[in-house]
Amino acid sequence: MKKVTEMTREELLELQKELQKQYEDFKAQGLKLDMSRGKPAAAQLDLTNGLLTALDDYHTESGLDARNYGVLDGIPEAKRLFSDLLGIPAEKIIVGGSSSLNLMYDEMMRLMLFGTQGEKPWKDVKGIKFLCPSPGYDRHFAVTEDMGIEMIPVPMSADGPDMDVVEKMAAEDEAIKGIWCVPLHSNPLGACYTDETVDRLASMKTAAKDFRIFWDNAYGVHHIYEEVTLKDIFKAAEACGNEDRILYFFSTSKITFPGAGLAIMAASVSNVAEIKKHMTVQTIGYDKLNQLRHVKYFKTADNIRAHMRKLGDALRPKFDMVLNTLEEELGGTGLASWVKPKGGYFIALDTLPGCAKATVAFAKEAGVVMTGAGATYPYKKDPKDSNIRIAPTYPTPEELDKAIHLFCLCVKMSGVNELLKQRG
Repeated sequence: MKKVTEMTREELLELQKELQKQYEDFKAQGLKLDMSRGKPAAAQLDLTNGLLTALDDYHTESGLDARNYGVLDGIPEAKRLFSDLLGIPAEKIIVGGSSSLNLMYDEMMRLMLFGTQGEKPWKDVKGIKFLCPSPGYDRHFAVTEDMGIEMIPVPMSADGPDMDVVEKMAAEDEAIKGIWCVPLHSNPLGACYTDETVDRLASMKTAAKDFRIFWDNAYGVHHIYEEVTLKDIFKAAEACGNEDRILYFFSTSKITFPGAGLAIMAASVSNVAEIKKHMTVQTIGYDKLNQLRHVKYFKTADNIRAHMRKLGDALRPKFDMVLNTLEEELGGTGLASWVKPKGGYFIALDTLPGCAKATVAFAKEAGVVMTGAGATYPYKKDPKDSNIRIAPTYPTPEELDKAIHLFCLCVKMSGVNELLKQRG
């Protein structure tokens, strides 16, 4: 196909008619497909069905009855499993329930209500702000907005957030209290933070003494095309005397079962002590049976890594299908650009400016629900109206094939319509 952005008005009108006919054919199929979130498919969940029968005894290695009250911050063997997997000392780990988002929300709320390390509660800070690398994770932005914290978008690249912008803002404004980070295979760009980015985040000067990095390593072991090693943020921060700055989150939501996995929070020893002080009022403890179930099923961190290689093998054909179709249908047209991720759960695509919302609307009308356009930016306001998050994991291969071909058609339709509008 000739580069669409270089077509004459007459050629665009002819192409518009052709695309409309193809679109009507898709609509006639009565599709009802959901690609709005990065949900595991049933076949993926089946890979850990052994977890359901892994609990042959309800006693921990110390003899504790896991059915009963007690153990506020997680059984030792669960802490040790995550410590070995992530390289974090066990004494810095709190094992929670199934949701890392829940742990993030709770920690943000604690900072808002009580402050940290002797600093005033964030709710008492006038004009409080948070740095939000964008495009980014919509649920992070929802937490921040729910707290009434002003969100400041920061440009993202394949290496992480624009650190020149981050350093300048954090150093100049004490009302800026932190930053959201998804350091490996980020949602949605697939960015992997470089060693330099990690070092600069750990060492940068901040006007706020209680500046916090919410380090959501959600896809830390979710490699598909290439295994990427992330520099240890705790060691980098400790070397600069900034260990209290790091609040680390991780879960098995995309490893075992999203509704019944395990989530952890890790922080400096002093932060953990502070957090546990409030936790003793909030809860008597999380689900120790589920913690024990995961430990008995996986046994070692190496077994988790082996499982994730199987998972990568299962997901790779879906990512290949999407990436190959994007290239076949949109490559060379000038209507879209995208990056092949090394892992994670998403593929981010940029349409021509002003076309993302129209593309998603076309897809929905034809029976394929995508993540809402703008969702990857604070306040759902994509300044270019161009970024779309593609989630290939949930549909079956057959469904995904139909969905991605329809999606490419919708990108073309919105792009051609925009070009015609521009040319009057």
